[in-house]
Order: sequence, then C-alpha cells, then structure tokens
Amino acid sequence: MRVKPWIFGPLAACALLMVAACSEDSNLAQPASSDLSCSIPSSQIFNGGPGKDGIPALTNPQFVQTNEAGLDYLSPDDRVVGVVVGGQAYAIPLNIFWWHEIVNMEVGDTRLAVTHCPLTGTSMAFDRSTVSGAEFGVSGLLYQNNLIMYDRNSPESLWPQMLAGARCGARDGTRLTMYPIMETSWAGWLTLHPGTDVVSSDTGYDRDYQRYPYGAYDNPDNPEVLFDQDVDTSRPPKERVLGVPLGSGGVVFPFGVLDAMGPVAAAPTGVLGEEIVVFWDRARDAAMAYHPVVDGQELTFSIAQGQVFDDQTRSIWRVDGLSVGGPLAGVRMEPVAEAFIGFWFAWPAFYPELEVWTP
Repeated sequence: MRVKPWIFGPLAACALLMVAACSEDSNLAQPASSDLSCSIPSSQIFNGGPGKDGIPALTNPQFVQTNEAGLDYLSPDDRVVGVVVGGQAYAIPLNIFWWHEIVNMEVGDTRLAVTHCPLTGTSMAFDRSTVSGAEFGVSGLLYQNNLIMYDRNSPESLWPQMLAGARCGARDGTRLTMYPIMETSWAGWLTLHPGTDVVSSDTGYDRDYQRYPYGAYDNPDNPEVLFDQDVDTSRPPKERVLGVPLGSGGVVFPFGVLDAMGPVAAAPTGVLGEEIVVFWDRARDAAMAYHPVVDGQELTFSIAQGQVFDDQTRSIWRVDGLSVGGPLAGVRMEPVAEAFIGFWFAWPAFYPELEVWTP
C-alpha cells in the first residue's frame, strides 16, 4: 500500500494539503505502530501525514446568522451539514470541514461531534454523551482512507468514523450513538431553514475556506484514493450515496439512481428488517431516510405534480421529512439517525455485504 500524493493536482501545495506527502518517495505514510491494541487490522491503519491534531478540530466555533459577517466564503452550491438541535438549525459547511474535519458543539445539554472525512466524503454526527461528553480530535491516522478520531478523555482510544465506534485502545468495542443530520446545498438548506445559524469563517485559524484543497479528488469518476485499496468501479467511485448500515451490510441509495427517478423521489425499502423511505430532492441535491410512521400509521408515498404525497392522507412532504400541506401539515417524520452520505467507493470497503437499492 502506498500514498498517491500526485492525485490532488497543482492546487494542493504541500504545506496546505496537510494529508499527503510532497513526493512519490515520501515515507510520511507508514503503517501505524504495531503496539496498538485494535480489533481491526493495525497493519491497515496508516499515518496520514499531519500527525495528531495536525488537522485541528473545532470546539464551539462561532455561529452567526445569515445576515451577519463571516459568511463571504459560502456560495449557494457549496454543501453543508445541517443539524437541528432544540428547534434551532445549524449549518456547518464542508468548506470548514475540509480543514478541520471535526466540530465539537454544545447546545444546552446536547453535546455533539459533527464530522466529515474529505477522503471518503462521509458526513456523520455523534452524541458525545457515550463518552461522558469528551471532545473528539483528529488522530492523523486513516483506516481504509477514512478519518480516525480520538477522544480527549482516552487519547489511546481510536474511533474510525465510518464504524461509529472505537476499534483501538481502552474503549475498543464502544459504539457511538448517531445524531441525525442532512447534507445538502447551502441554498437548499436555507430554503428549509431560513433562520439557520452558520459557522463563521472567523475560526481562529488562517485557512482559505473558499478553496477546496484536494484538486480533482472529488470528481465522481476519479478512481484515485490516497492509499491503495480495492475500489469497486461498478458505480462512479466518488458518486455520493446515502447509506444505512446494518452489521457488515446495509443498503445504499446512489444519487445517480435517485436522480434518474426525477426531480423528487420517494424510495422505499424493507431490506433492513423494517420499512424505511428515502426522500430525494434534485434542486437541493439532498437525500435523507425516514421511518414512515405517523401516529402508528405506516405511510406509503407517490409522486404527483413534482411533489411527494403520502397515499393515506394525500399530505405533501419535503426532503427534510416535514409535511408542508394536507391533513398532516406541520408533522415531521422521524429520521433514520444512522443514515449518512459518503462516496460510493468507501461503502463496500466497510460494509461488504451491502445492497444497492434499485427502483
């Protein structure tokens, strides 16, 4: 296994990229210490280059309202991770995550670690109460090209993001409770939550939050990854998919498949042992999974006149699970907290028995 520093293109100056070596013969990317006590193969844990906290996680960054300063770095098509806590919406743009990867935030009694791995394209949020509210940091290590976090109450414990739990150290086997999020375009999130707060560019770090530092890495058809691994090319490697993991499998909903269904779609599946439905919205470039039950009644869905209707009450539903018309107007379905978006290539590596949903 070797690092491929050249995949990031001329924009990726070594001092700014932080996760790749500067030459083909660099030995920055080496297997992590064999002294690690892990339930995953430690030979597949690699040093990404910057070292522990070399990519600085943020803790309680400054959130501003949409009419305040500090948002000049955002464009309508930029993607954000949206989270709603205590009725208030918050947006953390991927522009911030490219440089920080983890945002520890506290809202009242809710303590979250909202995370994004630029190499696997995965956005996930975790309830930190599992680890007594401990903050998470970036370990500088990668497993299957995926971010490995560490918790600051037990720094010897390592947490691969896509496994949602510790796999090395004293906390090995501890699972993290996931918190529902939605990844969508900035313009799309604004239409859903016009009163949202957003992370300001005033983070205390000198970073160019308008610049994607990985060159053409996220081009959907680009098969290159930082560390060699078997890449399933049955779909575009960097295509975004919404997945719901279950054991060593689960189900993924590729954006290309959802988009082929039309501007909006409702995709049901029972593959996880219970009925769930995924809503798709092309205009917002967003997909999210829900438990389709309201007041004990299981709903099914149809598309008419460019909108999603449930067949039982003919109420209209948005991609964020809110009914915006009909008898159930104002009702919100429960999201599937374990659902998250990532690049296609990353999913088979972590969940080899997964199924790809088709209409």
